[in-house]
Amino acid sequence: MKRSLKTPQIVLASRSPRRKILLKQLGLKFSVRPSHIPEQFNFLRSPQDNARRLATAKAMEVSRKYSNAIIVSADTIVVLGKRILGKPSSKADAVRMLRLLSGKEHMVITAFAIVDCRSGTCVAGTERTKVKFRKIDPKEIRSYVASGSPMDKAGAYGIQDDYGAVFVEKVNGCFYNVVGFPLMKFHLTFARFLKQHHYR
Repeated sequence: MKRSLKTPQIVLASRSPRRKILLKQLGLKFSVRPSHIPEQFNFLRSPQDNARRLATAKAMEVSRKYSNAIIVSADTIVVLGKRILGKPSSKADAVRMLRLLSGKEHMVITAFAIVDCRSGTCVAGTERTKVKFRKIDPKEIRSYVASGSPMDKAGAYGIQDDYGAVFVEKVNGCFYNVVGFPLMKFHLTFARFLKQHHYR
């Protein structure tokens, strides 16, 4: 029988303030070290594959800086039909995205990755949530974009602590996934990961 090890330092490889809040909600103690992986999409691959690839790349990049830590990362994308919407590149791009989403249903996909630096093991998971927008007045879009709030968010909107919440008519699936981190799926995956690696 293998002896349990003390859980090492946990590092969040993301600068997202929303993910920091959600991880704290799980009672985890962690430090933050954002990755520098560019969020570029391969349009020959599925949205889920793109999100999983980016989340894994972020975690693996940060893991090279530690010898005994667990790295957690995530990536969120918005999918409308066959379009993948990441973070807007400019205010004009944010306006374009919100006009596209207005009155339509889209899919929010978040992938997360967990890396054990000690063994090099990596596990990843994804979650999907459908979101329906009401018809948005163009003045609302311009005002929201002018605030600067959409600029660091996939699909150019936030559903939490943000005016973007009033665009959302219906959510079908995990709400926290739309915020940027699927809490339930991550919690269960992380617990299994610790057990499999004999941490306590």
